[in-house]
Amino acid sequence: MAVRDPLVALVHDGQLITAAAAEAPAAEAIVGYTFRRPELLREALTHRSAVSGTPISRGRTAPSTGAGSNERLEFIGDRVLGLLIAEWLAERFPHEQEGDLGPRLAHLVSQTTIAAIAGQLGLPAVLAVSPGEARAGVRKLATVLADATEALIGAVYLDGGLDPARAFVRRAWDEAMGSHAAPPKDAKTALQEWLLARGMKLPAYDLVGRAGPPHDPVFTIAVEAAGARGEGAAGSKRMAERLAAEDLLRKLGASF
Repeated sequence: MAVRDPLVALVHDGQLITAAAAEAPAAEAIVGYTFRRPELLREALTHRSAVSGTPISRGRTAPSTGAGSNERLEFIGDRVLGLLIAEWLAERFPHEQEGDLGPRLAHLVSQTTIAAIAGQLGLPAVLAVSPGEARAGVRKLATVLADATEALIGAVYLDGGLDPARAFVRRAWDEAMGSHAAPPKDAKTALQEWLLARGMKLPAYDLVGRAGPPHDPVFTIAVEAAGARGEGAAGSKRMAERLAAEDLLRKLGASF
């Protein structure tokens, strides 16, 4: 699949970013969609760290405010994903009410689920990041992968509308959609119920670390219960707590 407007090479801290996102045909193959406006694809696959240098082919300095990164498309894609998953759930479970559909929706649009789907699709290989962030393994971070996936959905929606976005979501989320016959429980709720059923004390969550700049923080939360400890790291404390609860549940051999 030919792309009419090649992705722009960038310089970051004096180093050339040979952006993995320059493999536009591979990126389009992941989505199963050919972009009429390939600049949207470029933007969706560009991490914030990759836009603070100079685009060689344009001869100007990219802003350091995140403009040109996938943050705006992620904002749109998050809403589009929520709509499409809600629509799909209503079709698939016509007799369930909001109390059951809500947990299903929360699970399917959670950072953990989206990041896992991104990995299965091969999205890390086509995500453009700065050389320093690449060496630090930023392409493996759940928050980065989830944001890029939502940005990709936003790009497809803006380029082609709901139909191609729906086709991508239903293909990518097919396994996740069918993985729970019963509505899934939030990890924090599941952990609390597991402990209460055994007469144990409720879990204690603690903030044990914070990294990254103010505009893009990463919180590390630890949770302890039943003599075990779990940890989770994410861009929000709430999500980090959920990841920590999931980690602890796995260590306790509990299902959720």
